Amino acid sequence: MTTDTPGSPAPGTPAQRLADLVNAHAVVHGRVTLSSGKEADYYVDMRRVTLHHEAAPLIGHLLLDRLEESGYGPGEIDAVGGLTLGADPVVCAVQHAAASRGLDLDAFLVRKEAKGHGMKRQVEGPDVAGKRVVVLEDTSTTGGSALTAVEACRRAGAEVVAVASVVDRDTGAREAVERAELPYLWVLSAADLGLAPQ
Repeated sequence: MTTDTPGSPAPGTPAQRLADLVNAHAVVHGRVTLSSGKEADYYVDMRRVTLHHEAAPLIGHLLLDRLEESGYGPGEIDAVGGLTLGADPVVCAVQHAAASRGLDLDAFLVRKEAKGHGMKRQVEGPDVAGKRVVVLEDTSTTGGSALTAVEACRRAGAEVVAVASVVDRDTGAREAVERAELPYLWVLSAADLGLAPQ
C-alpha cells in the first residue's frame, strides 16, 4: 500500500498559514505522556486550532483538497467521521468546506463505546451502512484512535476507504494504518511544523 505524501507547504499558501497557526497555538513544549502511553518532548493540542476561528475553515478546505487530490472527494465517498472528541471539529470543518463548494458530504462521529441506552449506537449521525467513508483525525501518533474508528465503522456496515489526519507526528500512525491495508493521508507532518519525530 503506497501513501500519497504531500510536499512541504510553500510560503504564503493556506497550508503554510495553517502550519503557522498550529505552531503558534497548538504546539506545547515540555515532557508529556501521550494517549498512546509514549513520552514526548512536545504535545500538539489540536483542539486549540480545530476550534480556532481562522484555523478551522483552513483545516476543512485543506483536508478536503487532500481527499479530492487522492481520489476520495465527495464524488467518491459518502461521509467522513472519526473518533470523538478529537475528530469532532475536523469532521464538521470538512463537511462545511464541502457544503461551501456545493458538494454533498455527510458526517458521523464514533463513540469510544456504544451507548448503553437509547439506540445503543457507537457510530452517530446518518447511517453509514453500505456507505464509502473516510476516517479523520486531528493528529496521529500511533494510529490507534483511527483504527478504533475504522473497526467501529466496519461493524456498522461502512466501507472504510482511507484514513486522513490534519497533523501526522511521524511516530508510527502511517505504518499502522498501512498495515491495516488502508491509504493514509495528512495535511501537515512533524517536519512541516519544524518538530523532530519522536
